[in-house]
Amino acid sequence: MTSPADVAAALGRARLVPVVVLDDAADAGPLADALVAGGLPVAEVTFRTAAAADAIRAMADRGDLLLGAGTVLTPAQVDQAVAAGASYVVSPGLSRAVVERCADHGVLALPGAVTATEVQAALEFGLGTVKFFPAGTSGGAPAIAALTAPFADVRFIPTGGIGPADLAEYLRIDAVVAVGGSWMVPRDRIRAGDFATVRRLTAEAVALGRADQG
Repeated sequence: MTSPADVAAALGRARLVPVVVLDDAADAGPLADALVAGGLPVAEVTFRTAAAADAIRAMADRGDLLLGAGTVLTPAQVDQAVAAGASYVVSPGLSRAVVERCADHGVLALPGAVTATEVQAALEFGLGTVKFFPAGTSGGAPAIAALTAPFADVRFIPTGGIGPADLAEYLRIDAVVAVGGSWMVPRDRIRAGDFATVRRLTAEAVALGRADQG
């Protein structure tokens, strides 16, 4: 099993995390093809639909994507996600029960934290990386930059309300491991089977991320 540190490092190399909502697990394969072809073999599949576990399983079984489960609210969902092949678990908020169940399974936990109190609580749970969510309405990149002063060793994955126009602003912050977004995996395009558009948007997002690194 890949260690939490290895998974965090892989997310850092990707720089982008597509946040996916799948209504039908049958779309998982074509979506995975589009992400890989677009140069971004990583995804966070959210537990917002009944198809999530089956979709994660279908994508994880390929062996060429780094799969995470998102919107995980309970220990039972952690169990489902790990059983399906998720290598990391993302939550909108900070739950001790969820974090501890992730530790039991040896998978990376990425809970949501946007205030100094929440970040400090995450540190007390032994975590060094948190999801900054919802980023767009919680102060955005300037808020993350401010938090890095008292929490110099904490790393952030901002998600929520981020698009191509403000991607670079987040990626310029050294403490940002990667940025989560759904603009390259629009739910309506996936529903429509328009995976050519998903591939194009993914490739464009990857190019934006690389341009910032350059």
